[in-house]
Amino acid sequence: MSDVGNKEFSGAAEYDVKSIKEEFPILNQEVNGKPLVYFDNAATNQKPNVVIESLNEYYRLHNSNIHRGAHTLADRSTIKYEDTREALRRFLNAGEVEEIIFTKGTTESINLVASTLGNQILNEGDEVIVTELEHHSNIVPWQMVCERKKAILKVIPVLDSGELDMDAYSELLSDKTKFVSCNHASNALGTINDIRTIISKAHSIGAYVLIDGAQATSHLEIDVVDLDVDFYAGSAHKMYGPTGVGFLYGKRAVLESMPPYQGGGEMIREVSFSGTTYNDIPFKFEAGTPNIGDVIALKHAIEFIENIGKSNISKHEQSLLKYATDKISKIDKVRIIGTAKEKVGVLSFIIEGLHHFDIGMMLDSRGVAVRTGHHCTQPLMARFGIEGTVRASFAAYNTFEEIDTLIEGVEKIAKLAR
Repeated sequence: MSDVGNKEFSGAAEYDVKSIKEEFPILNQEVNGKPLVYFDNAATNQKPNVVIESLNEYYRLHNSNIHRGAHTLADRSTIKYEDTREALRRFLNAGEVEEIIFTKGTTESINLVASTLGNQILNEGDEVIVTELEHHSNIVPWQMVCERKKAILKVIPVLDSGELDMDAYSELLSDKTKFVSCNHASNALGTINDIRTIISKAHSIGAYVLIDGAQATSHLEIDVVDLDVDFYAGSAHKMYGPTGVGFLYGKRAVLESMPPYQGGGEMIREVSFSGTTYNDIPFKFEAGTPNIGDVIALKHAIEFIENIGKSNISKHEQSLLKYATDKISKIDKVRIIGTAKEKVGVLSFIIEGLHHFDIGMMLDSRGVAVRTGHHCTQPLMARFGIEGTVRASFAAYNTFEEIDTLIEGVEKIAKLAR
């Protein structure tokens, strides 16, 4: 095992992608007789050795339930579990560790807010604003609570570039607006949204703001205090961590005002048949036995990102994106969907005359893994008049040579188009 997980890089010139890639054992294989080129990172990142070894170590040496055990294994597991909460606090620059709630992922984090605070404060005729860029997980929970409370869902439209129409956003805001919920970066197009302006404008009329950070956490610097955001959600598996774990940051005062999301163990202080009192935050929102081993492994994923340097990763990914965009834009019959000036490493495209799924299968035959379809953004696809795209998305371990393999495949596939 190399020392990448413990090594700090001072700049792009020292970015050692070869050593970084060696930390991901899954990448050292062939698919269909070709070296694996993994460009499905917006769906999930692969996992470095430190994360895999953490999971193995936990189940070999520490496995126990947490918080209430009077024995050594329980104490060990509890300390490691809560160490991850502190690591997340630092990663997001949250003010207090109690403001970090563990969830199953971004989807559950959004549902938690919509089902608790949304249900608590929305009244008939009130409005919730989302954007045309959203993943279904940041649309459907708000539709559900709006239906229950007879509130109205408003949508910020998207420009041809894939950027939000911020003038339209300003016009949508009113004294009826209670929530604004949008992504930090689009999973389908890569667009980085101006969340600072979105937050400040929403706060100026007294609305709460939730930011879906699933596509931003491993790419962009995040400071929830500086942003003054009410809620920020993310998923471990999109930041080199395990699946089935996510987080919700929330301002202490807001979290304390919210009712619990689910009932069960841990979220209570005292239970009797005459009534129940609830635990303090964050435990009020963490009912039941959590995904302990995977939460512990998330700390190692966070440290992996921090030790390489998020800014170094971002510079590398931006170089890959520019290189891939320049190359693919020269191929006849290829159309890039989403040309925003500010993007994370996501390249979404179609080939005129070919179905996106067929393109994906042909690339897979060359060992290239991409995502095809609507990417859980059907309203966004409808806005561009398409059913879906081919999406290549980049991570810390991808190389320029891998992009050459992608481009070579797309060039040959495009020649099959009518």
